[in-house]
Amino acid sequence: MMIDFALVAEREHGKSTTEAIFEACQLRFRPILMTTMAALFGALPLAFGTGTGSELRRPLGITIVGGLIVSQMLTLYTTPVVYLAFDRLRLRFKGRQPVTLRPETAEAS
Repeated sequence: MMIDFALVAEREHGKSTTEAIFEACQLRFRPILMTTMAALFGALPLAFGTGTGSELRRPLGITIVGGLIVSQMLTLYTTPVVYLAFDRLRLRFKGRQPVTLRPETAEAS
């Protein structure tokens, strides 16, 4: 979803790649996090459950919870990096320089 939002921001709103992926990350962070948390909370009874047969279900619950946490971190950190890397590669093949965000310089008073 972040990539779709970034592509729309680039094509329809004329933003640079860096600005587009940054805005996409800000807009899609909460829905991505909410979806992951819903799945994670659904798996918690498997991970912490007690009773008959819980020793068979507990490893599945722990695996689901751990996998969701790891995949969430990987998604939020690697997707923008890979998107920017592919854009820089595309621009290199076209022979152009990538546009990067530069902090605005404060004017001396």
